[in-house]
Amino acid sequence: MTSDLPQQRHRALVMLLLATLFWGLSFPVVKAMGLLQAKILPEASTWFSTLYIVAPRFVLAAALMALWRPRAFWQFTAGEWKQGLMIGCFGAAGILLQNDGLRYTAASTSAFLTQLYAILIPVYLAVRARRNPGPTVWVCGALVLAGVAILGRFDWQSWQFGRGEWETLLCSVFFMGQILWLDKKEYAASRPAQLSFIAFATQGFIFAVLALIATPGVTALTAPWTSAPWVIMTLILTIFCTLGAYSLMNAWQPKISATEAGLIYCVEPIFGSMMALFLPAWLSGWGDVDYPNEMATFSLIVGGTLITVANILIQLRRPRAG
Repeated sequence: MTSDLPQQRHRALVMLLLATLFWGLSFPVVKAMGLLQAKILPEASTWFSTLYIVAPRFVLAAALMALWRPRAFWQFTAGEWKQGLMIGCFGAAGILLQNDGLRYTAASTSAFLTQLYAILIPVYLAVRARRNPGPTVWVCGALVLAGVAILGRFDWQSWQFGRGEWETLLCSVFFMGQILWLDKKEYAASRPAQLSFIAFATQGFIFAVLALIATPGVTALTAPWTSAPWVIMTLILTIFCTLGAYSLMNAWQPKISATEAGLIYCVEPIFGSMMALFLPAWLSGWGDVDYPNEMATFSLIVGGTLITVANILIQLRRPRAG
């Protein structure tokens, strides 16, 4: 819901920007973890490797939250259960596709393509309300589509993207669902800590079950934990990119509209792309994997600029309540 207090709204914007910084960090870290895990478990499928990157961070996040306030924490309302489960399910689908897609595309490209939901949200809200979203949204939508085509190196002869680009675009649809469920006014009384715990536990359970189904053996479940770089990167993803980012999101997003929130989150690829210019080499040397720093290529600059311009134009438009 949109806050009537300017000071509270300003603080919400700052907190959500901090969340995007943490999410931006996750792109090069997850990419490095995928390379490291392929080295540790060369026989494992890419799906298991993806699942075993995301499962520990959400299981650990839920466990840490439960240990934080063990007595007062276990009281949930029916609304918190329902909203948390739905947010967790949407988030699980989005993160699984996003992390698997990172294996087949650059971290900076993935960061920008993920932001498709910034355009999908106002279009969805307009369709639901049976009204025209307005010329600004349509122009911005065209800019985003052009940016997506350039970033994804769309093949105009065969009319297709690569697997990484398709998975990343699809993950954005699920992230849109996550944002919209968090914005539902009937759950305005949901408490952020309880909501975050339910969402983390839901995602951790889904990923853990799928990882157990996909595992090639017991060794695949234990071997990564013997690698210090893998454990430390898991803790980084858990503390900053999961506990930090999602707790900020669940606490502060309801204080502004879903459309505004989707646009704030579009700063994430800028952070992600900036980090991908220098973090990979450091992670590569530390984890002993071949992950060179990414370059500011023509397609990244042009495609990213088109998407960013579209997001700025919509932000300048008077936002409508989600």
